[in-house]
Amino acid sequence: MKKVILSVLAVAALSLQSRAQETFPRNGVYDERSGLRAFTNATIYVDYQTRLENATLVIKDGKVAAVGTKVTVPQGAYVVDMKGKTIYPGFVDPFSSYGLPAITRAGGGFNSPPQAESKKTGAYNWNQAIRPETNAAELFKVDDKAAEELRKMGYGAVLTIHQDGVARGTASLVSLANKRENQVILLDRAAASLSLDKGSSTQEYPSSIMGSIALLRQTYLDAQWNAKNPDKEQNLSLKAFTDANKLPQIFEVSNKLNAVRADKVGDEFGYQYIFKGNGDEYQMLPEIKATKAPFIVSLNFPDAYNVEDPYEARRVSLPDLKHWEMAPANPAMLAKEGVVIAFTSSDLRDKSKFLPNLRKAVQYGLSEQEALKAITLTPAQLVKADKYVGSLREGMQANFVIASASLFDNSAVLLENYVQGESYRINETPSDYRGVYTLKVGNQPERKMIIGGSAEKPDVKIVATDTIKGTLFLSGDQVTLAFAPTKNGKESIRLSGWSTGKGFQGEGQNTDAQSVKWSAQLAEAATAQAKKEAAAKAAEKIEMGAMVYPFADFGRTAMPSSEAVLIKNATLWTNEKEGKLENADVLLRGGKIAQVGKNLSAKDAKVIDGTGKHVTPGIIDEHSHIALDGVNEGTQSVTSEVRMSDVVNHEQVNIYRQLAGGVTTSQLLHGSANPIGGQSAIIKLRWGQAPEKLMFQGADQFIKFALGENVKQSNRSPVYNIRFPQTRMGVEQVMIDAFQRAKEYEKSWNAYNKLSKSAQKKASAPRRDLELDALVEILNDKRFITCHSYVQSEINMMMKVADQMGFNVNTFTHILEGYKVADKMKQHGAGASTFSDWWAYKMEVKDAIPYNAAIMHNVGVTTAINSDDAEMARRLNQEAAKTMKYGGVSEEDALKMVTLNPAKLLHIDSKVGSLKPGKDADVVLWNEHPLSIYARPEKTFVDGIAYFDLEQDKNLQDNQEKERLRIIQKMLAAKARGEKTQAPAAGRRGAQVLHCEDVDNSAQETLYESEYHKN
Repeated sequence: MKKVILSVLAVAALSLQSRAQETFPRNGVYDERSGLRAFTNATIYVDYQTRLENATLVIKDGKVAAVGTKVTVPQGAYVVDMKGKTIYPGFVDPFSSYGLPAITRAGGGFNSPPQAESKKTGAYNWNQAIRPETNAAELFKVDDKAAEELRKMGYGAVLTIHQDGVARGTASLVSLANKRENQVILLDRAAASLSLDKGSSTQEYPSSIMGSIALLRQTYLDAQWNAKNPDKEQNLSLKAFTDANKLPQIFEVSNKLNAVRADKVGDEFGYQYIFKGNGDEYQMLPEIKATKAPFIVSLNFPDAYNVEDPYEARRVSLPDLKHWEMAPANPAMLAKEGVVIAFTSSDLRDKSKFLPNLRKAVQYGLSEQEALKAITLTPAQLVKADKYVGSLREGMQANFVIASASLFDNSAVLLENYVQGESYRINETPSDYRGVYTLKVGNQPERKMIIGGSAEKPDVKIVATDTIKGTLFLSGDQVTLAFAPTKNGKESIRLSGWSTGKGFQGEGQNTDAQSVKWSAQLAEAATAQAKKEAAAKAAEKIEMGAMVYPFADFGRTAMPSSEAVLIKNATLWTNEKEGKLENADVLLRGGKIAQVGKNLSAKDAKVIDGTGKHVTPGIIDEHSHIALDGVNEGTQSVTSEVRMSDVVNHEQVNIYRQLAGGVTTSQLLHGSANPIGGQSAIIKLRWGQAPEKLMFQGADQFIKFALGENVKQSNRSPVYNIRFPQTRMGVEQVMIDAFQRAKEYEKSWNAYNKLSKSAQKKASAPRRDLELDALVEILNDKRFITCHSYVQSEINMMMKVADQMGFNVNTFTHILEGYKVADKMKQHGAGASTFSDWWAYKMEVKDAIPYNAAIMHNVGVTTAINSDDAEMARRLNQEAAKTMKYGGVSEEDALKMVTLNPAKLLHIDSKVGSLKPGKDADVVLWNEHPLSIYARPEKTFVDGIAYFDLEQDKNLQDNQEKERLRIIQKMLAAKARGEKTQAPAAGRRGAQVLHCEDVDNSAQETLYESEYHKN
């Protein structure tokens, strides 16, 4: 006991000393009362897991002085009896913009001139999206109106972040007390903040997610170089970035894919991010868990859709329907996997939903302990502020919330919020009027009145001959009541009165407008058992549909598995010296083609009768833009630092649709907005697997170059004529300049690497440049070029530049004037990937002819037919067949143009492209001749797994419709219960349909998924 008293006195002494050391001058008389208070007889949660009954909390000078079950109330303390009430540590929001100025987003548009360089004055970073020098504490201003809204939710402290840019600077932990700024800032620099959103920057770069990732990676490298070479460049942004990297790193992402993408950047540079997510993390749970990152989780669960109109309902995709159903389970699913979670209210437009949604998360499987931890201790721990907030221990901030009952009881309300020892009233103590009453209205016979529902939202029934539902409104001890005297009565008895403690009394009007007195005497209060039953009903098990992989249309509840498969008696198109084999067999085992021949057998294999059917290697699309979140970073002439692998989206339905067309491998190319574009990604169409598992392992690395109208911006607004190049001659100079810089860059690194280790310590290492790294790889045959091209003169120019600078053009894509220069292409060693018969869609293709592919093929150029289009890729077999009509190409060579030849162009022909034992089992079973317009894949195998099966597809579609109907019925029931609904989006969520020239990297999602020019 003496220890407790000494502790209180010690805290008091420290507080007096603190007040004496305030730096602000005293103008007038100050109120120096310590705010010594004792809250007794309370249920107190010292932290999320320590619950004390009949405990006492003592606060003084804004701090916790003592807490426990054996605390002696200090002399002179103001005592507050908390019997029946519960005290919790004040909530902490780890993601807020409280007290900071609003951010004006980047403007611009089609007629706005591009801005290449930063307009920020001073020795700061070249890019305005990199602003680590921003310190929230320097911008912060107390806003009591905004603070009041947060306090009503139970918050006592928030981490306030200036949410602007890719590198956003440092965030501050502040309390929500209505005091001076210097009094409420608890931690000046509590965390650093990052995102993939360039925010208010008016610069062109970056214009895409892949650009933001590249910018962030380069900034890490530049900061490291700057720190090692302080005499080379005075850059305040890079210095601030280096300093901020010592703090907890909070990375805001717009979806689960961006969390996984950003985590790779963190891993590359040795940082473990804390992700502020968007509530969809459960959709990629294994990958999210693998990040090992804590997640700041949104409590903004989606409203049901208004689906009463069946036509309007079709505009709501199945993934959106399922997300409405499953989103409240996101916190529980994360916690179950061991992911550390903290809650934020930042996404809630309607702040009144905070507590209901917190309780909803518990109803969907999150434990009460985990939920409480997520709003108290965990957010404090994430920013290393758990010695200030998040618990109620001696010396900590006196931030606590008083609730009328357990926080997770639906009838409980928050009564008061103490912030730094200051009281802020939220609600009055609610009265529980539930029970059975004897109702007497004037001279009428007695009736039974039953008040049920919850204490917070009671309802009423009047029982006489019939049971009649009435309307009841309670405000404090005031009551109004209305009901019809009979079940079918049209007129109502209207009563008004007040609580007597044991019932109600007052006056009102009868149905004949006569004044009457009335009373209602409590006969039987709502029993504890009734309350438990009501609570049990609220906690009824939630039933949800199964998770699907991927979380998209045509997602499966379980991934298909590999099995031994023997296809017998089919026509095999081997693309090998054996040619086309009639009535032959192929055995797939362990993801490989095990055997090709006749009369094969395998006891453990699933046998498929291929009689009358055809088997080909999987189709390979050398030029595709499917499965990408953005296609162009066209803001600069050279963007070789960006990587398409950073923005692969495994949920885009065109992966599945192209499997249905026999495609098994695609090269995902950057667009054609600049002469030197981004690095390619080669993927296998493993529908349902995460992006990393789509990558074609062991494949060579490629990059996109481009020539012609697009790169000189012929079709853009005249305001863009300030960006070099604007002519085809300028394109040539960009290429030469880029490779000259790359050679000098490589030379400087070679010289440095030749130094001894001791000499390297004394010398300055060259600055690492991601843009030039990729070009050096080209010079050293470690990366290969696919070049967008049309016009003969430019094709010749590109080959001359390559010869001059010492590299090779691997593939000319589009190449619609290839027939004019096929001999020179063969001499150079370039291959061709072209369209079968597209022409006249812009000026530079006016000389295109449908014989192009056949002519190049006949000259000896390795020639492929590509799609550059999500729809065309589903019928590349038909596009290949056109070369038979235009040019007389043999049927086997025609098929090679979409199988073996693109494999050769991509340097993967040792693994795919033909039916050869030992190669990957990427195989298509067709219902008839694969070059027929009637041909249709029945099964498409990737690595021996049937990722598309025509028969299973029918079942999948049927099951999807049943799932849609089930969830729609739940939504209709939710609306009938009075829950808020939202209108379906203007266009149904569909596939991103991206093409070479698309510079708007947002999703082009339309109801009919309209097509555009295929360039």
